Amino acid sequence: MLVLGLETSCDETAAAVVEDGRRVLSDVVSTQVDIHRRWGGVVPELASRNHIVQVMPVLHEALTRAGKTLDDIDLLAVTSGPGLIGALLVGLQVAKGLSLATGKPFVGANHLEGHLLAIRLLEDAPAPPFLGLVVSGGHTSLYEVRDYGNYRLVGRTRDDAAGEAYDKTARILGLPYPGGQPIDELAQKGDPEAIRFPRALPGDNFDVSFSGLKTSVLHHIQKHGVPEGQALHDLCASFQEAVADVLSKKLVAAARRLGHTQLVLCGGVAANSRLRALCKERAEERGLRMFLPPVRLCTDNGAMIAVAGYEAWRRGLRGDFRLAADPAWRME
Repeated sequence: MLVLGLETSCDETAAAVVEDGRRVLSDVVSTQVDIHRRWGGVVPELASRNHIVQVMPVLHEALTRAGKTLDDIDLLAVTSGPGLIGALLVGLQVAKGLSLATGKPFVGANHLEGHLLAIRLLEDAPAPPFLGLVVSGGHTSLYEVRDYGNYRLVGRTRDDAAGEAYDKTARILGLPYPGGQPIDELAQKGDPEAIRFPRALPGDNFDVSFSGLKTSVLHHIQKHGVPEGQALHDLCASFQEAVADVLSKKLVAAARRLGHTQLVLCGGVAANSRLRALCKERAEERGLRMFLPPVRLCTDNGAMIAVAGYEAWRRGLRGDFRLAADPAWRME
């Protein structure tokens, strides 16, 4: 079954052709980072307008790289939530238009489910049940994956998402948006123990909190000034260690209490080198198996939406022309 996946939930216009939910034939992503960087974050109206410009060329390129045409496609899968309402509408209306014009069926896919199921594109992908930690600019959530389509939220951030904390910290330090990559690169030459930033582990549960960490960085800057040279490397490494420490501890603690032996880390922040390393290290120390998607599948992409759409179709979900974009679609 050939699935054409379309993703326009935020600031990436992406399309991919995936066979049987496991084999990627093409994966094309057009990013808007340069557009939003001058504003320090995503501007929803600009994102929507750029999706309109990019969506058809990206779709065409995905089909071309796969060596396929729309006639070869069996199913259209499109992100219908969660995300920015205007951005979601672009992809959803394109999918409906293509379905109407070609007679091909389509199905709406959940963006977070796409992140969780991107791991299916690995050769040694885990089968449910497993624990999945989705870490991105807008989401930091821990899900128990009992089966495809059967998810239970067991932990989440109470305030800022991890990616949001990275972006805000980068802005405080005068680093470019998005903040994840520049902080990660600077942290490589820093001492993660140079500054003891707080770890918020609220209650005897699996929730996390990052607003206090961001505020602590701000207070440090107000007291000592914006660092340069080695001091900047040390601050970035210390901040990054605080984020990775909290997330890896919560993930492993949840696995042990809930009886899971398979763990999945996904979402844009799952590309972070320290988070990947520390999660893997702590999982292996406790005899748990850690699955990490390649970096290219961590950020928003069409392949993960094709997989989520394929699995949704297999369990009987169908799209119709009344399907609406849902910016707050709760996966569980």
